[in-house]
Order: sequence, then structure tokens, then C-alpha cells
Amino acid sequence: MTVVRRASAELPKLLGLANRSLKSFAFPGKSLLDSSTSPPSSLSHGIHVFHCPDAVGIVAKLSDCIASRGGNILGADVFVPEKKRVFYSRSEFIFDPAKWPRPQMDEDFLKISKTFNAMKSVVRVPEHDPKYKIAVLVSKQEHCLIDSLHQWQDGRLPVDITCVISNHDRGPNTHVFRFLERHGIPYHYLRTANNNKREGEILELVQNTDFLVLARYMQILSGNFLKNYGKDIINIHHGLLPSFKGGNPSKQAFDTGVKLIGATSHFVTEELDCGPIIEQMVERVSHRDNLQSFVLKSENLEKQCLSKAIKSYCELRVLPYQENKTVVF
Repeated sequence: MTVVRRASAELPKLLGLANRSLKSFAFPGKSLLDSSTSPPSSLSHGIHVFHCPDAVGIVAKLSDCIASRGGNILGADVFVPEKKRVFYSRSEFIFDPAKWPRPQMDEDFLKISKTFNAMKSVVRVPEHDPKYKIAVLVSKQEHCLIDSLHQWQDGRLPVDITCVISNHDRGPNTHVFRFLERHGIPYHYLRTANNNKREGEILELVQNTDFLVLARYMQILSGNFLKNYGKDIINIHHGLLPSFKGGNPSKQAFDTGVKLIGATSHFVTEELDCGPIIEQMVERVSHRDNLQSFVLKSENLEKQCLSKAIKSYCELRVLPYQENKTVVF
């Protein structure tokens, strides 16, 4: 696979960056607008992702669309796979909402989408658009859930959590239950059995969500559930698969003396733990680790990996590629 970055002497001018130092470009995967680079209060920050058959003039049309409305591109990332006529891009830009109202913006990008027969064209204005609504499903292990809740509380996870669903009962005096109650997030305990996964009830609880997060939910969702839900589901699991399956995989790996552990976040498909990968992280372990430190390192990786995957998804960094891959800008 080859990444083709369409860079030439004309690209800065084409993107409206002729008078700006190249230092203003952000590295791929890093947000261009942190607290130190926020746009003036009169301007808003927009993100646009595009996926279409490859053709001449796509970048020009996209940049002209933004520039013609007084917008200014902060950064653009383009991916064209080698020997495949398909185009991916992600752009971040600033604009004046008074000069470029949101309905007009949607209409402008829709015209480009139709021109190039786009498979995907999405624009977001994070400070004005509603946050993505999610439900979190969890079983007994709650390290990923707790981390997500704390990040949400601190404003570092750009979502609205509509509810938490679990097949494990948590009493009213537990840390998680008290946290959810304090913040008005419903907790639903649905006891599952081999012949009843309570999927119909789960579907009713999550019907108004934008996507789901499985934060160590140890139940297999059926193909019928995935079809009826019809939206993305993000899962997290340890990076020891497929070598150590079944109960207590961390102890299996520890007893085997592995030197590298990891975590994988991916989209859920009917094939178990084989969906398109969003994020992966690894860390070395050694003979100095005991089982407790081994498990702690593994859980920390899972927390970080899931958080990064959710943020990347909300920032429109994740696009489908081929049948079982992703482009992550």
C-alpha cells in the first residue's frame, strides 16, 4: 500500500496557504486546533472527509469550495492507494458562520459529492454540531468504562453518554453506580443467558445513539443485532488474540513468558474479533513483571487504545478501506 501525498509547488497556493509557513501544518493524526491555536471567536472550525472514485481535480474543487466562501484550510490529508482508483481526504478549515451558514455549507459539499459520485462526504463543525450520542456496554471488568467516564467528565471525550448497559449487576454503593447516578446517566442491568442475550431490550435502549462502545462487554452480538442496529460499534480487547483464548488470557500469556503485549480497538462485525482495526497499541513486558503488573499494563493499554479510537471516530479520522481495513488520518 502506498500513500500518495499530492504535494507540489502549486499545492500551498491551491489550498489557500501561499502566504503561510509550512510550520502551520499539523502532523497526521494530531488535532490542528488545540487550546493554543484556537481560531478567533468570530470564526468556527470545520472538518470534512471525502471518499470517492479517484479523478482529476478533486483537491481543487474541495479547496475552491472552502475558499470561495471565505474559509481558510488549516490542513489537508490525502490518501490514494497504489493501483486503485479511489480517493480519500480529510480537511480542517476555519470559516465565518455569518458568511457561510451551515445549511449552505452542507449544500456546497453535497454538490461536490454528486459531481464525483462520492461514497462518503461528511462535514462537522464540532463547536456547534450536537455531540455524538453513545451507549456503553460493559461486563464485570470496568477499567475501560471508568476511564471513559472520567474522560467524559473532564471534557476530553467528545460524546454524550446516553446510558450504560451491563450483564453484570452493580450495587447502588459501587463507585460506578454512584458516578452514573450523580451525572444522570442511566444504568441498565440486563442479566444474560446462553439462550437469551437480551438483544431486543438492548436495541430499544440504544435506538437513539450514533454508535456503540463495547468497553469489555463479554457477550457476542449476533448478526441479527448488528443488522437491526445498523450503525457502527467499536470494540476493545487485549492484543493477545488469537494465541491465548478462553478464560484468563493474561495469566496464560504471563505463564508463557511473552515479551510484548497490546490492545486492539476495531469495528464489530459478525466474525468475532475480526472487524476493521481502528487503533492498536503495544508495550514490552519482561521477566521483572509479576502477574499483577502484567495485568495492569495490559489494562492501561486497553484504556488508552479505546479512548484513542473513540476520539479518532468523533474527529472524522476513520474511513472504511477495502473490505476489512480502515484509513485513519
